[in-house]
Amino acid sequence: MFSDFDRRAMARALALAERGLETAHPNPRVGCIIAQAEDIVGEGWHERAGEPHAEVNALRAAGLKAAGSTAYVTLEPCSHHGRTPPCVDALLAARVARVVFALEDPNPQVSGQGAEALRRAGVAVESGLMAAEAAELNPGFLKRMRCGRPWVRVKLAMSLDGRTALADGTSQWITGPAAREDVQQWRARSSAILTGIGTMLADDPRLDVRLPELPSGRPRPQALRVVLDAGLKTPPAARMLTTGGPILIMTAASAGEREAGFAARRAELVKRGAAVEEVTGTDPDGSRLSLPEVLDRLGRREINELWVEAGARLAGALLREALVDELIVYIAPRLLGPQARPLVEMTELRNLQDAPDFVIVDSCRVGEDLRLRLRPRHH
Repeated sequence: MFSDFDRRAMARALALAERGLETAHPNPRVGCIIAQAEDIVGEGWHERAGEPHAEVNALRAAGLKAAGSTAYVTLEPCSHHGRTPPCVDALLAARVARVVFALEDPNPQVSGQGAEALRRAGVAVESGLMAAEAAELNPGFLKRMRCGRPWVRVKLAMSLDGRTALADGTSQWITGPAAREDVQQWRARSSAILTGIGTMLADDPRLDVRLPELPSGRPRPQALRVVLDAGLKTPPAARMLTTGGPILIMTAASAGEREAGFAARRAELVKRGAAVEEVTGTDPDGSRLSLPEVLDRLGRREINELWVEAGARLAGALLREALVDELIVYIAPRLLGPQARPLVEMTELRNLQDAPDFVIVDSCRVGEDLRLRLRPRHH
């Protein structure tokens, strides 16, 4: 049975964990509180991979007061040597008496082993306190550990009548500046940002994070930018290639065999700083890439949260193949008419029951626009 103080302490640990929202990946966002009775004597959170974990930072802040204390951690303490030593060892060395953690770590190298090591050493261990809130902080890490793929979050912007652009493709700007600023925040927390070659050729996007430096004074990390480009048509002069941050272009494995000039185009893009990776093409002509394979490859690159900003074709394909974990939809209070372009390309439905069904997780006003967060009902 958890006390009111237990809940307050874990809520504080979750607030600390959120400070690593943009910087902790590929590691999970974790916070830790060290308390003597109802007196908080140490706080910590994990900022970057390779740097101390939340428990170690909190124990350092507590010093000798950690002996006999309770440690509140948002994720099961690790018990393996990764980029840093095991947090279980640090907790035992500090002689904590009790550990309360929110969520079991699904990493096969940890998963229950951290808790068991603490119990064997005589530490009281309790889990499950505010587990849902901890899971919301780390959907990408949890999914990657369980399924080997990132959490796929697709951004869409539309008019009241569900249109994304005029018939001629004009789309800047359907939504207002506050919504565009909000998109920057979502980009900043993502491990990778993905688009398709159609958007690249039509809009020449940068897809970088354009926000002030972090409160710590460190520059904001730039997410991996990924372009799905089966025929390797990305222009070497694309704006994306002139801004900082890593770039990955995924192309069809068969493209080099059928298209003249492929090797030269690839060499030029690599010269401009892009990595080029071949994946399976699914159409007879190789014009579409295997989206499950794309996600598997990104999972192997330790991508936790994938932010997709793409056109109706790619967004529709991800939805049709049930690869979307979350939609972020911005709705502008304007009408574009039936000739304007649709939100996503979907196959024709014969029954209303076949329509993809979503649950609204959150809704809020962003400037003059409305933002909806939705997840598949049966996911």
